[in-house]
Amino acid sequence: MKLTKIDYYEDASKKEKIIQILSDGFPGGNVSFNDIRGFPGGNVSFNDIRNYVEANAADELEIRPGTIYSAVQQYRVGRGVYNVNGERLKSENGSNINLAVKIKPTSNLQPEVMETDSLEDEGVIPDMDPLYVPFGFHNKLKKIIDSGIFFPTFITGLSGNGKTKSVQQVCAETGRKLFRVNITVETDEDDLIGGFRLKDGNTVFEYGPAVQAMKDGAVLLIDEIDLASNKILCLQSILEGSPYHVKKTGEFVKPAAGFTVIATANTKGKGSDDGRFIGTNILNEAFLERFVITVEQEYPSQIVEKNILNKLFNRFDIVDDDFADKLTKWAKLIRDGFFNGSVDELITTRRLVHIAKTYSIFGDKLESIKYCLSRFDDETKAIFLDSYTKIDANVSENDDAQVIPELETNEVKNESTTVSHPF
Repeated sequence: MKLTKIDYYEDASKKEKIIQILSDGFPGGNVSFNDIRGFPGGNVSFNDIRNYVEANAADELEIRPGTIYSAVQQYRVGRGVYNVNGERLKSENGSNINLAVKIKPTSNLQPEVMETDSLEDEGVIPDMDPLYVPFGFHNKLKKIIDSGIFFPTFITGLSGNGKTKSVQQVCAETGRKLFRVNITVETDEDDLIGGFRLKDGNTVFEYGPAVQAMKDGAVLLIDEIDLASNKILCLQSILEGSPYHVKKTGEFVKPAAGFTVIATANTKGKGSDDGRFIGTNILNEAFLERFVITVEQEYPSQIVEKNILNKLFNRFDIVDDDFADKLTKWAKLIRDGFFNGSVDELITTRRLVHIAKTYSIFGDKLESIKYCLSRFDDETKAIFLDSYTKIDANVSENDDAQVIPELETNEVKNESTTVSHPF
């Protein structure tokens, strides 16, 4: 049976079926991925358990990889060990398996070195987002991840244009486990590689997300990498695809097949000259040179943005194609003004989504736009509002109080209509 994509809102009964398949096959209690694969002691990936469920599921049962992963996590009793004793689960929960049951570990033994235990650091196969619309580099990024080749990729672009989202959705589409690390200036080797932790009274070493991603053959997403200090250089050899020496344990970790690294940033690692992205740093040149390619991500086209907004409207039972059309035209007008120097701010795709969400709550177009523009200074807000009312004259009748500086507004209108988009 070939696994197929299904709706984002998966029926919970399919998760129950997954657990039942495992329970029927292994009635003895605790089962590891090794047991399921049938090769005790070997290296086992998520695909092994996925293949087992696939082979034993009814042909008509369409199961998404993320659903399998989500289902088995409910019964984890340790890293890579699951309690799928069907008889015990049934006796505890009646004839139906309750996915909310949390099985506690049956052993108090603590290893000296532990793989990470927390959901934040463990990595997951992301859920498919029904509102996501592929654009730009999406298909090429999918080719990179599908190839299984170690291919460090640096994605740069202005805020709110879908850099992180595209990585998450490609991993969801391909069924790849993703470790996302949000970088700050305080991020250090202990956060990325791992360190000693106190667990149940014992001091144990836990792998950080970078090493764990290597061991699992997963995708490591380093988000906002240009916020890092020079402590990020602990990833230098990992970006070469070489085995990594964990200094605190003496262990050499060899990257499993499929492991790769993707970084996102608002700059190219050269700092922010205009101060828009305060806190970004100049990254080491040798560090940057280890990324195979750098992708300059643009904002989506008007057609893509309109599709995104209409999907969001549909989710809230709103039919307003005209509003979506005017919002995207307005955003492009302002972006043109930004890139030719007429205004100092712009409307991101993320802010359009914010406006659409706000509109779904308040039901007033101009009020929703105002709320979402309040993050800007008063002059910029007034210019942006005036620009929108020139595109959608119907909304201005409900707003008698707005004050528009004519000079700045005309500058935006006149210049932006003659300058093409710099991308």
